[in-house]
Amino acid sequence: MQQNTIIPSWLRFLIIVLLVMSVLFRFFNLDSKVYSHDETYTSLRISGYTVAEVKQQLFNGRVITSESFAQFQGINQQKGLSDTIMSLAKEDPQHPPLYYAIARFWLGIFGNSVTAIRSLSACISLLVFPSIYWLCRELFVVPLSLPWLAIAITAVSPIYLIYATEAQEYILWLVTIIISSAALLRALRLESKPPGKLPPDQFTIWSLYTVTLVLSLYTSLWSGFLAIAHSIYVITIFQFQLNKTVRAYLLASIVAFFAFIPWMIIGLAKFFQFLLSNQGIQTQLAPIPLFPFLLRQISRIFFDLDLVLDNNFNYLICAFLVILIGCAIYLLCRTTNYKVWLFIVILIVVPSLPLILPALISGEIKLGSEPYFLPSYLGMQIAVIYLLATQLYNGSLTRRRIWQTIIALLIIGGLVSSRVYYQAETWWHKGVSYNNLQAAQIINRSKRPLLISNAEGINYGNVFSLSYLVEPRVRFKLVNNQLIPNISDTYSQVFFLNISHTWRQQLATQYQSPINLVYRNEYYSLWELRKSQSSR
Repeated sequence: MQQNTIIPSWLRFLIIVLLVMSVLFRFFNLDSKVYSHDETYTSLRISGYTVAEVKQQLFNGRVITSESFAQFQGINQQKGLSDTIMSLAKEDPQHPPLYYAIARFWLGIFGNSVTAIRSLSACISLLVFPSIYWLCRELFVVPLSLPWLAIAITAVSPIYLIYATEAQEYILWLVTIIISSAALLRALRLESKPPGKLPPDQFTIWSLYTVTLVLSLYTSLWSGFLAIAHSIYVITIFQFQLNKTVRAYLLASIVAFFAFIPWMIIGLAKFFQFLLSNQGIQTQLAPIPLFPFLLRQISRIFFDLDLVLDNNFNYLICAFLVILIGCAIYLLCRTTNYKVWLFIVILIVVPSLPLILPALISGEIKLGSEPYFLPSYLGMQIAVIYLLATQLYNGSLTRRRIWQTIIALLIIGGLVSSRVYYQAETWWHKGVSYNNLQAAQIINRSKRPLLISNAEGINYGNVFSLSYLVEPRVRFKLVNNQLIPNISDTYSQVFFLNISHTWRQQLATQYQSPINLVYRNEYYSLWELRKSQSSR
């Protein structure tokens, strides 16, 4: 690889422009998108209330307004940080408490608005840029333009922008993945210094890795597989010999493990359920075919317009990007030291195996698995950046121009994706809440609407999501199980969210009126009851 100690002026200018654009896309228009099912659970945990408490206070058959949900969607006077941690421990131990503790402190300063909670993720996402620079410097050392090119490509990556504007822990997890990986490579590099150059003591070398690994574990349980990937890497490059460096690594990992034991004990009962279900509530939904899922997710690292895979244009883009990533990994393995390519390959493969192996057997993967591929997204992106950086200055002028054109296309594709996402009101990662805006618009057309639902399946989170979208005049009547509610004559239209066939028949019999389907998508349905005159 040709060494370039001076960064080209065009690359410096490009990085500045892309960083400014990425900041704009991250911080503006934060409240325009649907506040999703999963985000409402984030706000619930921050509030310190449990689902059981919410059901007791809201799902009791009383008529309430959208303002009634606010107490359970942010910090309040009744609950403190200890309640936030305990609510996670009781009902959601597969989500460690670090992000939620930070979010609670953040909302204490900036308030409980959608913009405030999402701005936390946007701020955390800015740490991705110096982190990816550091990781690339530790991996490749030269040329100097490679880590700067990594910043440019990362700044317009659609997949990172999505999680940078979500009220969830995934962008924080990505930052801890990058920093802990860079810290590990730094520790291994310092340990291998020649005898003439005295490295810092082992405590200093490995303490940063230990701390960042602990932070990563307290952000996501999936960091356990990142730790396994790091272990496989260290043991492999030292050829299964228990030398001084391996012992130091094992000690650092054991310290991190013991630091995580308090939460591990809490979550142990549900850990294997978490591995099998990923976002438990969504296991009730239809799984996604594996191959189209992987094809879409790989392409979304660089280009994403929220198009269905059946779209011919999307197929073409996906095929090009998959080939590009394949060529990048091949070149990486052929031209770099095994310590470099092995780290990236392990980062791509190992954390994704718990998701891929069951899916290979069934041919399908569960909805909600997308963010757990973040280590793989990172590894594939770094491989492509290496390919682009090496080809940018090598070969004939024509060849260099071709690769410069590919870089330009990737950047333009990322900018276009970011611009479209910036203006959109919903996106694929909203999952079961993807079409909530359409349902809310139907409800909002009524002069005096009443929405009735229970807390079964995805209804609980989607009722909370809809509370952000409906007009203040909309009333909610939330019930336990499938009880027959008493409906006042004061409402012009009565809507039911995602009711079962049995419940629908009971309601129709009780009110002597058919219940008509007014909206349906792949996740839920919205029904309307028009009460007959005889039932009034």
